[in-house]
Amino acid sequence: MDVGADEFEQSLPLLQELVAGADFVGLDIEFTGLRSNLSQPQQISLFDLPSEWYLKTRQSVQQFTICQIGLSMFSSIEGESNKYVAHSCNFFLFPTTFGILDSEFSFQASSVQFLNQYGFDYNKFLKNGIPYMNEEQEKKIKHSILRGNWRVRSSLDKDQIKVVINKVTQWLDLAEEGDQMTLPGITGFQAFEVQLVLRQALPNIWTVLKEEGVIVKKVSQPQRWYLEHASCDQVSCWKEQILLSARGFSVFFQMLVKAQKPLVGHNMMMDLLHLHEKFFRPLPESYDQFKQNIHSLFPVLIDTKNVTKDIWKELRFPRVSNLSEVYEVLSSNLNPTKDSGPVIIHARQCKKYAETKCPHEAAYDAFLCGSVLLKVAHLLLQRVHGGAVHEPAFPQYLDVLAPYVNQVNLIRAGVPKINFSGPDYPSIRPPVLILTVKKWPGVSEHQVYREFQNLCKFDVRRFTRSQFLLLTNKFKDARSVLKEYRSHPTLQVSLYRSWRHSPNITCLLQVCSIVTTWAMIAFLLGRPMP
Repeated sequence: MDVGADEFEQSLPLLQELVAGADFVGLDIEFTGLRSNLSQPQQISLFDLPSEWYLKTRQSVQQFTICQIGLSMFSSIEGESNKYVAHSCNFFLFPTTFGILDSEFSFQASSVQFLNQYGFDYNKFLKNGIPYMNEEQEKKIKHSILRGNWRVRSSLDKDQIKVVINKVTQWLDLAEEGDQMTLPGITGFQAFEVQLVLRQALPNIWTVLKEEGVIVKKVSQPQRWYLEHASCDQVSCWKEQILLSARGFSVFFQMLVKAQKPLVGHNMMMDLLHLHEKFFRPLPESYDQFKQNIHSLFPVLIDTKNVTKDIWKELRFPRVSNLSEVYEVLSSNLNPTKDSGPVIIHARQCKKYAETKCPHEAAYDAFLCGSVLLKVAHLLLQRVHGGAVHEPAFPQYLDVLAPYVNQVNLIRAGVPKINFSGPDYPSIRPPVLILTVKKWPGVSEHQVYREFQNLCKFDVRRFTRSQFLLLTNKFKDARSVLKEYRSHPTLQVSLYRSWRHSPNITCLLQVCSIVTTWAMIAFLLGRPMP
């Protein structure tokens, strides 16, 4: 089910009901870009601690925006054994442009090209995107609206407002008291904005929003005073409606947070960063504060990338490279619990996904996330209990997934995952290698990278003028390079040992050696002659 700005407010009661009745919610988000082209020191690296990775990625999240968010609400069907129905919804989003709010964001060519390849509808994103704002933006616009000192910001809106005012003014010259005109095609919170401007500019009119558009009526001053103070249309109440409309998807986000349902994604770290930035608050500088905030918003997170990565080799499943392939393997005969696993059906409004595969459409990928979760949980439960479990309920699935709860996969960093409910686990990456270069003056990190790229890929960091640190995420690559370059005449590779290679420790040892030497000399010189 696709939801744009035109349908969103009418859909809210149903969406709230679906979230409240769900066992868990699948999530996927599409962005206008993933990572900005930062300079070399700012690019993410396997050398990065989680806090360093976070600060670098934070810049990209602030630069790009969400163009589509997919949610799939999974609910067990009462009275039917291990059967679930999935309500999947696509939300096209576009940042709120109202009053003082006028967000800036970038497009990344590769991301646009990627989404185009899978048929993404940019018209819906740009023309019918649901507005949204975070709490900080909401405070600003609420202050402006309720105090009456807001202003139209964009030149496009200003031009449209001028056209409307001119049209109404010309009509007023000939209209009599009680006459009315319709301004069609003005919807959403822009309709409130138009009414606010007209009411401020013209003291002898009144406006009402109806299905056909904004209705403008010529009234007397006493009648205007009465309408302004009528209980059904007091200014404070009316402005609250404007704020509600301008908040858009943020209203539903708060419903999702309040429901406290398990949130399931696949490689969901970027999704969580954007959820925080776009709907909650600007990302803090503190990595620990970010973790605390996310855990407060969503106490139960499950990343299916982290779960499947952990068990995939053990089960000897074929290698996969994306979520769709994970789903296909778990739905095939390669999965020993395929026939006994949960039955998942699509809701009536989402039959499209029962007949058509739509990879990288956010709602479809959100559905895949939830389906993978159920299939993997059933597989783990059967292994734990030796296939003796019949008609399992979702709480049993959550119990067997407990080791993976709040563990979110991290791509290219010093640790493979982030723990949102406690301290991060220590790195299990291969050891750091140190390269000592001889007879190659002025060698750069990029040249070192190119030297090794045909054999395997390393992240390279300069250590001293003639030494470089090498780090990979594959143990076999580290072993391969140590073996291949064991007797190389100009490139010597060995395991990095902090006690041996650290400049600080080396300096300390040199100082200790000098002190010891001088102490020995002083001792010998101070001895009496025989």
